[in-house]
Amino acid sequence: MFRGRQFRLTKATLCTEIRDGTLYGVRVPEGGIVTVLRGPVEDDRMLEVHWNQRTLAMFAQDLRDRGEEVRAHGEK
Repeated sequence: MFRGRQFRLTKATLCTEIRDGTLYGVRVPEGGIVTVLRGPVEDDRMLEVHWNQRTLAMFAQDLRDRGEEVRAHGEK
């Protein structure tokens, strides 16, 4: 389970956000750090992430292809 883990994006990635009932595209820039809130990272579905005080949805495949896990200092 990846809930609570943080990932730094190695390429800008398009995510989605729902505000006031409307779906918006949100570009998370290269170097942006997202925290996984929920969702199956191991398959091709959408997962919920937190970035820049926003809750977004992104494809798990994008996170696997463009994300590198940020580990706490000394964690392996």
